[in-house]
Formats: sequence, C-alpha cells, structure tokens
Amino acid sequence: MQSFYKRHPVWSIILLILIAGFVWLIATPWPPGLEQVLGRKRIFLNAVLSGITLGALYFLVASGFTLIFGLMRNVNLAHGSLYLLGGYIGYEVANATGYWLLAFPVVFVLVGALGLVLQHQVFRRMEGEELRQTLVTIGISVVLADIMLWIWGGQSYQVLSPDWLSGPMTLPLVTALRSNGDPVYLTYPQVRIVILVAAIIIGIAMWLVLNRSRLGMLIRAGVDDRDMLAASGVRIQYVFLAVFAFGAGMAGMAGIVGGTFQSLTPGEDTRFLLASLVVVIVGGMGSIPGAAIGALIIGLAEQLGLVYAPTYSVVFTFLIMAVVLAFRPQGLLGAGR
Repeated sequence: MQSFYKRHPVWSIILLILIAGFVWLIATPWPPGLEQVLGRKRIFLNAVLSGITLGALYFLVASGFTLIFGLMRNVNLAHGSLYLLGGYIGYEVANATGYWLLAFPVVFVLVGALGLVLQHQVFRRMEGEELRQTLVTIGISVVLADIMLWIWGGQSYQVLSPDWLSGPMTLPLVTALRSNGDPVYLTYPQVRIVILVAAIIIGIAMWLVLNRSRLGMLIRAGVDDRDMLAASGVRIQYVFLAVFAFGAGMAGMAGIVGGTFQSLTPGEDTRFLLASLVVVIVGGMGSIPGAAIGALIIGLAEQLGLVYAPTYSVVFTFLIMAVVLAFRPQGLLGAGR
C-alpha cells in the first residue's frame, strides 16, 4: 500500500475519499435531501449487501478458475459447466438426505474427480496449446450442458437451506430513525451472511496455502519453471492434478451456494463462466486477493446497477473490465509478465 501511495499519491487520495464516502453512506442515517436523490437507505443497503454476497459467490467460482487459468495457464472454458453440475448434484444430495452441509463434501469429491479426469486426459495432452484447449473445452461444456438438460430438464431448481439458517438476522446498520429517535436496523437473510463469512475464510485459507506453505511454493515454482522443478525430483504433474481437482471442486461447491440463494437453470454455466473471466481479468490472473477484489467490484456493480440504472446495468461490468484493461492490463493485483 505504501508503494502504491508513493507511485500514485493523487489516485490514493481520491480512492480514500471514495471509500470514506461509501462508509459514510452505509454507517450513518441519511438526511432527507439525500433520500430524495438516492431513494430510501434500506434499498441502498440491500443492494450493497446483495452485491457483496454475489461477489462472494463469484469469488468461490473464480478462485478455482484463477488457479486453473491464472496459475497453471490451462484455458478451461468448461468451468461454468462444473459450477452448474455441482449445483445439480448438490440439489439431489440435499433433497435425498435432508442434510445441506453433506452436499458440500460429496460435490467437492465428485466434481473434483471430474477435474482430475479433465486434467489427466485433456489438458496434459495439450500443454501450452491455448487454442486447442479453448476449442476442446468449449466442446466439453456443450456436451455437459446437453447431458444436464437431458437429466434435469429445463426447469429451475432451488437448493433449500437448513432450518438453522433460514430467516433474517438483524445487522448493526441503521436504515432510518423513528419519530422518537430510536434507530431502525437492517434485517438480511442469515444464509447469505453465513455464505459470505465462509467465502472470506476460504479465501484467507487459499492465500495462506499458496503463499505460506510448501505446496504453494511448489505450485508457484512449477508455473515459473516446470522443467527445472521436475529435474529436482518433484512430480509436478501430481501437484497440478491436485490443483486442478481443487479448482473444479471449488466450482462445484459454488454451484450449491448459487442454488441456495439464487436458482439453478440452464444457461447459468455460461453466465458464471463469463463472470469468472471478468473477475480474473479485473483482479489479476493467479492472484487470490485480486480475485476477491475483482469479485467484490463486479458484484457491487451488478447489484447497484440493477437498482439505480437497470437499463445500463449489463454495461457496467464490461465497462469496468475495459477500464482495467486500458490502464492496467495485468489486472489490479496481477503481476506484470
């Protein structure tokens, strides 16, 4: 942060002012004049929290994608299909057993096993051939989409959250003041808050593994110089198999999360593949903190755009991506190569 301030002092001040203004909008009661411009504060807070929780979902999908695409340089355009497949399998497991939490390890193992097959049978044979990887994985995603459509049909599915997560929770965010001066606090679905906390914990754990463990050291060394690492006796192919399986399993578990507070429908695979691409481009390839920041920015842009500029909300995501590519092509936290 200090180096960024030294290089860009003006932008740092502007960024701090924007952050301070955003925090003020969230934390303090609004004067009547501001409500006439932006509407009721409750609507604004709901849009912000919906953007943050949607960003958490995007992060869960994009974190696996940034490992596969950003670190290993494997162009897996079937990543969205892994998300949707995991959601469908999680729906079946939760309905059959009645245990929502049980769906997560089952989906992680099954979709991770599919990721092992993809890495061993597809990507291992096309290392460094990005165009072939792109065309083959597009074909795989089409096949998987047709298989899922054949099995689950074209209707929407909702993964029901457990009773202990149902209902709203009261947050320490003031939405208004009553006539007697008492504050009115915001209520928000409890399951979304829990998912947000889980996404934060997973993100921190992934960063620690990549940057503070021997496995992370091997992954980064294998990306930088695979031949030298292999010459030192490390079976780098096994490491990459594990990374690909983990990324696929993360996408599958994200499908359960998406099916819990949204829905599972045909076409969601394409939507979340595009979202993952945008998040990785904005945040920076191979950066877990970058994926988190990119997912947060894109989630907030989508939800605030839907509330305040619904006609142009689709444009905001790609506008942000275009601005980042124009001024920082490697992404906000990506390393220049």
